[in-house]
Amino acid sequence: MEKIKAAVIGLGRIASLLEEDTLREKPCTHAGAISANSDCVLAAGCDIDEERRKLFAEKWNVPVYSDAREMLAFHKPQILSIATHPDSHYKYCRLAAEMGVPVVICEKPLADNIAQARKIAKLAQSQKPIIITNHERRYSCDYIRAKEILNEGNLGSLAVVRAVLYMGKTRRLIDQFWHDGTHLADAIMFLTDGTLKHKRSWGTKLTSRSGTAWLEGKLERRDSHKGTKNTKEKEEQYHCNPTSIPAVIEIGSMRDHLVFEIEFSCEKGRLRIGNGVFEVLESVPSPYAEKFRSLRSTGETFSGLTGYFANMLKDAVACVKDPSRSPVSGAVDGLRVIEYLNSVKKWH
Repeated sequence: MEKIKAAVIGLGRIASLLEEDTLREKPCTHAGAISANSDCVLAAGCDIDEERRKLFAEKWNVPVYSDAREMLAFHKPQILSIATHPDSHYKYCRLAAEMGVPVVICEKPLADNIAQARKIAKLAQSQKPIIITNHERRYSCDYIRAKEILNEGNLGSLAVVRAVLYMGKTRRLIDQFWHDGTHLADAIMFLTDGTLKHKRSWGTKLTSRSGTAWLEGKLERRDSHKGTKNTKEKEEQYHCNPTSIPAVIEIGSMRDHLVFEIEFSCEKGRLRIGNGVFEVLESVPSPYAEKFRSLRSTGETFSGLTGYFANMLKDAVACVKDPSRSPVSGAVDGLRVIEYLNSVKKWH
């Protein structure tokens, strides 16, 4: 069977260079994922930077181009990974549509502003091309397992969502939030099937390079008991699946370490997940005081490969084979995150 041809525009860190990081799970780049997938072949790469073209060609032994249209016209890839700066994402998504590329993988954030994000989402409505937003945690096995745990209901109803993001000692908080907060916001919405809404902020201004800011909002979930006829059943389902849940995100600098964590505080336990973190606690009779309950680890952990980049590429391959397929992380998911980021930005 003929292999699916894939190409990459933007040949920087997430496209290729991070494969040189000896500690990262592999594959960890677009080119790496394409090369590791038995259904695909890496056909070409494109970048306006000559040095990046040279490095990409040497590593992957493929032709490189400075002009994206020329590359697409000659190789006619079925999958195109766009790994450029967000301000050019719409330009290349539109070019892919013009050139008849069936599936596009667009790096996060989907765009650098709400107007461009809406244009990309509108392009994707016709499924020509199908656009995947690389929210990698949707494809990561530890996050998929965390979603299963929350859905199983053993921890009870979700009461509060808390998240922490430290991604740079002197990096502006708004930059942390716009780029790495993209993953944080999407992971929260993915794990809960909800939509984040911003209410207010306090602490340090997001334009600062020091201090900590807190973003307060709510997580709106679909009415899970809609259509239920029995009143008692409605009430029970409402309490198990509340439709509006408080959410607080902390963003800080002045740390010499990285923190990316989400905590789901539930009626009967707690789940915490993040970079290097997977913790599940359940409510049990307290060993310290009568008539009280405490939290105890369930003993469940996560180790091994998460498959985050490999699974994303498998999703793209499945979309090529089935044009009616909805991707795990589509353009609408990318737009939803940008809408949230934009609502926070308006406060600053």
